[in-house]
Amino acid sequence: MEFIDLRSDTVTKPSAKMREAMMTAEVGDDVYGEDPTVNRLQERIAELLGKEAALFVPSGVMANQLAIKVHTQPGDEVIVESESHIYNYETAGSAFISHVQLSTVKGTHGVLKAEQIEHAIRVPVYYNPKTTLACLENTHNKAGGTIYPFQEIKSIYEFTRSRNLALHLDGARLWNASVATKIAPKEYARYFDTVSVCFSKGLGAPVGSALVGTRKKIEQARTYRKILGGGMRQAGILAAGALYALEHNIDRLEEDHRKAKVFAEQLSGIDGIQIDPASVQTNIVIMRISDRNKNTSDIVGKLKEKNILISEMDSSTLRAVTHLDVSMDQVNKAAEIIRSILGR
Repeated sequence: MEFIDLRSDTVTKPSAKMREAMMTAEVGDDVYGEDPTVNRLQERIAELLGKEAALFVPSGVMANQLAIKVHTQPGDEVIVESESHIYNYETAGSAFISHVQLSTVKGTHGVLKAEQIEHAIRVPVYYNPKTTLACLENTHNKAGGTIYPFQEIKSIYEFTRSRNLALHLDGARLWNASVATKIAPKEYARYFDTVSVCFSKGLGAPVGSALVGTRKKIEQARTYRKILGGGMRQAGILAAGALYALEHNIDRLEEDHRKAKVFAEQLSGIDGIQIDPASVQTNIVIMRISDRNKNTSDIVGKLKEKNILISEMDSSTLRAVTHLDVSMDQVNKAAEIIRSILGR
C-alpha cells in the first residue's frame, strides 16, 4: 500500500511533463553565466516579482542566508519573528555565515507589527549591536500557513524606510499567499529589498529557490553563492523544472488550500486535539495535542503503521501539509484514519 504523505509540500515528485521539460532543457555553464535556461528562469522570476535581478539557488535556506549576508556586516543584529523559519530551521546559518545575531520577537500567528519592530531596534550606543535588517515570513510555516496582512506589510515597510532598515521576505510559500489573496507576487515584493521564493514546495519542482533584489545586491549574492558551494554548472536541467512549475502549478495551489480546509474540518471536535478550521488559510494544518495521555511521537508512529505520514513539530504539535501529490480522496482517507487513532 502506498503512503499518503502529508509531512510537507517538499515531498512532491516531478510530473512526467515536468521531467520531459527538464530532459530537453538547453544548458550551459551557469558559473560562466552561460546557461540559457537558468538565465531565462532568473529573468522570469525577476519580472514576476518586479525586481531588477534574480539568482537561482539550490535551496530556500541558501536564498535566505544570502539575503542576510548582503544586508549585514559581522556583529549586526537582525530582527525576526520567534517562530520563523530563519530562526528555527536554518541551522544557525546567520551566525555561522554572516556572524550576526538574531533578535527574536513573538508575533501573533507569525505576524509582527511595525511597533514591535520599532521596540526591537537597538539604541545606537557603541556596546549594542547595530540593527540593520528585519525579516518577515509569508506564508508563515509554524503558524500554520498564515498569510501576512498586506496592510501590515505596508506599515512595516514605511517604518523601516524611516529608520534605514533593510527588509527581507522569506517568501518560500509566497505563491500560496498570492493565490489565496489574489494579490500579485509583485505587489507583495515591492515592499521588500530582497525576497526569496521556493519552487520545490507547492509548485512541485524537485530542486531550487530564487533570491530577487537590486542588481547590485544580486551580484553580491552571486559571489557568496559561489563561496558557499552553490555555483552550479549545467543547472538548466533544474531550472527547467522550476520554469515548468511557474507556468503550470501556481493557480492549482487553490486546490491544496481546499484540501487543507476539508482535512481540518474533518478532524475538528476531537477531545484533546485543538484544530481551528477557520485559521487554515492555505495548505498547512496545525494540530495541537492538549491531552497529556496522547504523545505526538506515538501518534506519528501509529499513523505510519497505517501508511499515513505527518510531521511532529514538537512534543505537543503535529503538522499536515497538502500538496499536488495528495488527492482529495487521500486527504479524506487520512483524516478518517487519524480520527480513528486520535479519537480513542
